[in-house]
Amino acid sequence: MKLALRAIAATAATLVLCHCSSSSPKTRGADVVVSVKDQKLGIYRSGQLVGTYRISTSKFGVGDRPGSNCTPLGKHEVVAKIGHGLPAGAVLKSRQWNGEVLRPNAPGRDPIVSRILWLSGCERTNRNAYGRFIYIHGTPEENRLGTPASYGCVRMAMRDVIRVFERVSIGASVVITQDGLPGNTGTTAPAAVAAQPQSVPAAQPVQQAQPVPASQPPAQQQQRSPADRPLKIKLNGITVAHR
Repeated sequence: MKLALRAIAATAATLVLCHCSSSSPKTRGADVVVSVKDQKLGIYRSGQLVGTYRISTSKFGVGDRPGSNCTPLGKHEVVAKIGHGLPAGAVLKSRQWNGEVLRPNAPGRDPIVSRILWLSGCERTNRNAYGRFIYIHGTPEENRLGTPASYGCVRMAMRDVIRVFERVSIGASVVITQDGLPGNTGTTAPAAVAAQPQSVPAAQPVQQAQPVPASQPPAQQQQRSPADRPLKIKLNGITVAHR
């Protein structure tokens, strides 16, 4: 009897350890997790990993200091989605399509393409993320994915970012961590992913969920590519952001 109880206790302890090792407190419950270690992005539903994608975080490391070109760690929120309905490879200059479409690995080109998911930091250590224009966005430099290559943003393949755009809603939580991707088995998402309905109307390419927090210092333009320039964003005739 005692041996049986000990065996049950040992099994329970093993299960607890396995559960704790699968995710950290900060990543638990997140809709999206970006692993700097693995250079992968994971989509989660009810705590289960349902898709992974190769990405690139900053080649300058991690951090939130304005002008550092680093990728900020911690919990963020998706506050705007830009580019609904545009073709894969559409060049987004100052967050608007300039009419150009690039192919993957176009020589000498490194603009933001396809889609933008604009992040706002939810912690003191990443409070500058919104003003630093930290995005999840598409890149033509797909041959560099899997290695740190960005200027602070999270880069994705042209078509992969469209799939993520379709599956992630405004207000979704995004955790950027230096740890490995919870639940990652080493495989990436298949080329075809079942898409959920778009959350941004076709006639409204920019959806803004909230203004910059009052406690946040004035936004400082961060250069990630020659194509990104400030602009004034209007929603239904009302200015909601001025970058």
